[in-house]
Amino acid sequence: MTTSRKKIFLKYRITYLEMDSRPFFSYPILPIKSGSLLEVTNISLWYFLSIYKEIGYRYEWTDLLKQKAKKTCEFLKNKNVYFFSLLNKGNPAGFFILDYRVNKVCELSYIGLTDENLGKGLGTYLFKTAILTAWDKRRILKLKVNTCTLDHKNALPLYQKFGFKPISYKNKKKLKTFFN
Repeated sequence: MTTSRKKIFLKYRITYLEMDSRPFFSYPILPIKSGSLLEVTNISLWYFLSIYKEIGYRYEWTDLLKQKAKKTCEFLKNKNVYFFSLLNKGNPAGFFILDYRVNKVCELSYIGLTDENLGKGLGTYLFKTAILTAWDKRRILKLKVNTCTLDHKNALPLYQKFGFKPISYKNKKKLKTFFN
């Protein structure tokens, strides 16, 4: 049996957003009783890549899968990068990463939930908590994030709802290979 490959280009638009002051909303209450949010220090590569793949497969998150493991480890182990893991009944439910490698700036590098944790109010909880934690963890002047049309359909509206303003856009395309 032979397999054939079909190659297509996915066209998408990246929106770059910024926030230049801490929002006035309060930290939300975790909407599930069996949940917890933990800051994970010295995160293992296998754990990070497993949750990154689990969440990102729907949204074409491939950038960290294509780079060398050493480079991903350097990013995760950087003293200015913080990983937060959301658990539901002890199982990974989502995560976010705060990247402070640029002076007085934080980038919300990744944020997402696993499929089985969508629709439970956890998205709003995770977004608000990530935003407030970014402002409270270190003194910053700007919080940045980007999203694209391949991400969850609610990502851009949620960022804007919570105070991010679009500052620029970029149209891109990427090659995707399908195997039959």
